[in-house]
Amino acid sequence: MENISSEGRDPSAFLSEIIGAPVTVKLNSGVVYKGELQSVDGYMNIALEQSKEFMDGKLRRSYGDAFIRGNNVLYIAA
Repeated sequence: MENISSEGRDPSAFLSEIIGAPVTVKLNSGVVYKGELQSVDGYMNIALEQSKEFMDGKLRRSYGDAFIRGNNVLYIAA
């Protein structure tokens, strides 16, 4: 993985750079989604393709596309 310093960077610039990359999205509820980032808007709403849902580290479901409402997002990791 590339070592990218986040100091002094705009989060929206980082998010636009990782469009198309595999990401991990953790929700406030503890549920984790992994998939290919397709889009993020100003409200942190996220669209993923080839997404998988994990709970307690175990695969629960696989989805083709998933839309995650931004107010539920704890973090996005690339």
